[in-house]
Amino acid sequence: MMNKFNSTQKIGEIVNAFPKAADIFKEYRVDFCCGGNRPLSEAINEQNINESELLNKINSEYKIYEANAKDKNWAEALTSEIIEQILNKHHAYLWSELPKISKLSTTILRVHGPHYPELSKVHKLFSTLKMELEEHLTKEETIQYPAIKDYEKTNSQSDLKKAVDIIDDLESEHTNAGDILKELRKITNDFTMPEGGCETFDLTYQKLHELESDVFQHIHLENNILFPRLRNLLNK
Repeated sequence: MMNKFNSTQKIGEIVNAFPKAADIFKEYRVDFCCGGNRPLSEAINEQNINESELLNKINSEYKIYEANAKDKNWAEALTSEIIEQILNKHHAYLWSELPKISKLSTTILRVHGPHYPELSKVHKLFSTLKMELEEHLTKEETIQYPAIKDYEKTNSQSDLKKAVDIIDDLESEHTNAGDILKELRKITNDFTMPEGGCETFDLTYQKLHELESDVFQHIHLENNILFPRLRNLLNK
């Protein structure tokens, strides 16, 4: 059987067709959310990744996935379904978990900060991320998503334009969030608790890892599926 994916395809398109590719890309530190609109070959060349190894893994996993496919194909979903998924899964997760992780990061800084100086930067980066994400979610929930829902009811170009006009700002905020998460992964050694850490230390890093995964999926749905769809509708 011919392989489905190759390095000339855009990273986001690969994840659209094969959602589990996101896990493989995370393993190789390939940005599939903010960097999803570029060919995979660019990431391979920039990061000196073994191209045949990565593509073999993606295509092999895809064959298994295709035989047992149960995941939702969000590229084919209704716009309203995508928004509900983002709100009910990703926004709900962030509103719930951001305060919890904030408390945890403060706790480990107070207890372990003198022995692990990187925790000061972890705390600062997360605090910035939390503030920016909360502003971002509010902007989506109060401006963009209501405009999209109004457009679906009225088919008014003014409602659609309101939803599209904010995309550049939202994409920029996605890039900032992605950059902070990449820095957090780097300074925590891939969210690995150092020797001497406690259960709270370990839990904090686990939560940061979960946060990274959720935010990247969230950004992927918007940058690579929802936003291009809205722009295409406005340009028709």
